[in-house]
Amino acid sequence: MTALLHPDARLVDARSGGALAGARLRARVDAAAGRLRTGDRPAGLVFVAASTDPDTVVRYLGAGAAGCAVALLDPGLARPRLLQFVERFAPAVVAGVAGLAGAAGGPPPGYRAEDSAALGPVWSRHAAGAAEPHPDLGLLLATSGSTGDPKLVRLSRRAVLANAEAIAQSLDLTGEAVAPTTLPLFYTYGLSVLHSHLVRGATVVLTAEPLVQRPFWEVARRHRITSLAAVPYQYEMLRRLRFDPAAYPGLRTLTQAGGRLRPELVGDFAARMAAVGGALWVMYGQTEATARIAVLPPEHLADRPGSVGRPVPGGALSVRRDDGTETTAPGVTGEVVYRGPNVMMGYAETAADLARPDELGGVLHTGDVGHLDADGFLYLTGRRKRMGKIFGVRVNLDDIERTAARYGPVAAVAGDDRVRVFVEGADASATRSIRTELAHWLDTHSSGLEVLGLPRLPLLPTGKIDYRELERLT
Repeated sequence: MTALLHPDARLVDARSGGALAGARLRARVDAAAGRLRTGDRPAGLVFVAASTDPDTVVRYLGAGAAGCAVALLDPGLARPRLLQFVERFAPAVVAGVAGLAGAAGGPPPGYRAEDSAALGPVWSRHAAGAAEPHPDLGLLLATSGSTGDPKLVRLSRRAVLANAEAIAQSLDLTGEAVAPTTLPLFYTYGLSVLHSHLVRGATVVLTAEPLVQRPFWEVARRHRITSLAAVPYQYEMLRRLRFDPAAYPGLRTLTQAGGRLRPELVGDFAARMAAVGGALWVMYGQTEATARIAVLPPEHLADRPGSVGRPVPGGALSVRRDDGTETTAPGVTGEVVYRGPNVMMGYAETAADLARPDELGGVLHTGDVGHLDADGFLYLTGRRKRMGKIFGVRVNLDDIERTAARYGPVAAVAGDDRVRVFVEGADASATRSIRTELAHWLDTHSSGLEVLGLPRLPLLPTGKIDYRELERLT
């Protein structure tokens, strides 16, 4: 993934104000790459704790430059979850352990703690059986959020670079762009901001400050940011905070992905940006497509309400009917199928899966249901599988139900960037307890969940839960 790093790309550490760019940045990346090679042979699979700082980006780019496959991990992973990932995927190196919450107990059996000037503290595997990734494999990202499913998306180096270029082209990014990190780097949307700016020689301001707090906006003003990426929940919060783009003279671009933004907010933020000569871009994507699948340019927000846009450059969309045939005809509803160079190689559940070749051939059956219009704009209407999103992170509704099942009959449905859980016979005390437990299990804030008690869950004549009726209650 060396090709991601434009010679003029610049990283700024918001905490210190220091910058890494040009020859200095390249030298740091090359040093990290050298630590992860033996001769011309890459180390193999490298786990990188994805803290939001320049050292993390250097480790990530260095591992890619060394030819390693890189899995970006949530630095907040608790030790049991971290050890589960290490056991399942057998990385050769775990880097960034100083910022990894679950590393506090030291390395697991088969690993030893080491230190190096180029990478900092790491765990290196000394036992046999390290994973041997496919040579095309460049990046691994979790797709199911924090539901406990360790399945990873396998992305080739070609896919990562193709999607970075496609996003940069869609948004017309130049080397003058300045973007802060508003989302985690282990989340595909947050990582795509880094990729698309690095590839154009732009500036990325690395900050872990929450978007809704004053310190973030002090960083934004100090570094004269030009663009901002956010998920629907963050836009809800910005509206409550009476966000005014005029307070940040360089800010001209807002992007939105990670779930459906309420039409009211689309219009609201589009108007706010238009008032200062800026624009809002609505986007749609999946981790399985590296990041972005479609983009709706700001000039079409008014005349294509509800659309997520046309495919990114190099991609194509169609709709799969129930009989298995595909069409691009307008108005036909079915599963959305995407074709493009940014489609994943497949999934990985164990170390053995990392050696598998490309299994999809550039064709992704998204699991989303929708239709195209006469001009090829995509409109989404639902999901084939039971998935929801909390603050832009995908969660499995069936997993949530299984976790809460001990409280009695339970059903979970997706809302706008939140999940509602209905529990039969639960009183106010029980719903509070269930909400707290689920928020802890999902490692998310409880405001992303609503737990409600019902005397009885609605049922279909077949005896199955009537989810459509529950959705009407949301």
